[in-house]
Amino acid sequence: MENIKESLRFYYLATELKNIIRTGWDNSHWNINAERRESVAEHVFGTCILAISKKNNRNIDLDKVLKMLIIHELGEVIIGDITQFQGVSKEEKKVIELKAVKEITKGLIDSKELVDLFIEFDEGITEEAKYAYHCDKLEADLQSKRYQDNGQHRTLDDQEGNIVMNFDKTKELLKTAKNPFDIWYGYDKPLYDDDEDFSLTLDYVKDHDINEIKK
Repeated sequence: MENIKESLRFYYLATELKNIIRTGWDNSHWNINAERRESVAEHVFGTCILAISKKNNRNIDLDKVLKMLIIHELGEVIIGDITQFQGVSKEEKKVIELKAVKEITKGLIDSKELVDLFIEFDEGITEEAKYAYHCDKLEADLQSKRYQDNGQHRTLDDQEGNIVMNFDKTKELLKTAKNPFDIWYGYDKPLYDDDEDFSLTLDYVKDHDINEIKK
């Protein structure tokens, strides 16, 4: 019975991600004009679909990648979805997020495996971790473009309260940006310098309406 309790504890904690809205879309960031904004769980699902769709001939362990992606946001159940614009350093976030993942997975038979996979993802050294990281970042870019093409991103002159606007990099990008997705593109494009496929994919999305891509 104890194993049943622990597995259910993990399930109920982990699936709280269905109720946590991605911070990037909230009122203190991009304030997306939509009746329902993307949850963290929806983002996680998107990263997994992206990992499947982009694998092609890559020599990677896709099962390992998918497991990484399924748990990579797990700590947010406890610490929330912290963005780079909220004053928490990468080092501090790593520490508190790892602690949260350990707390959520404790009691599971596979707890150590899951924690190790989370650490591997966070370190970003292995090919699987690099690929998973790119899927994580690109999925967010694709969601921004979805909001842009569906008219749900507010215009750049309607960003009162958006803390992203306070950063020097954003101010530099605003000199040439035409819409919010251009800001996302400017921030994330350099992340794919080591992967031509992801870089070209971001360029393609920038130049094409997602509603046309889906046809």
